[in-house]
Amino acid sequence: MNRLNRMALLARIWRDTRGQDLIEYALMAGFVAVAAGAVMPNVASSISTVFQKVSNLMTSAAASG
Repeated sequence: MNRLNRMALLARIWRDTRGQDLIEYALMAGFVAVAAGAVMPNVASSISTVFQKVSNLMTSAAASG
C-alpha cells in the first residue's frame, strides 16, 4: 500500500462516524459506574469486578485475533 492510499484510508476512517454513538454510550456507562461507586462504596467492589471481567475478555479476544 503506497503512501497516498494510506493517507486516503486514514482520511476515510477519520471522517467515519458510525461507531461514534457506541463510544459515547460506553463512556457514559463508565461515568455512571464510577459515579455510583463513589456514591455507594459497597458497590465499588462489584463494579471493579465487572470491569476486570470485561478487561479480561477484551484482552483474550485481542490475543486470539
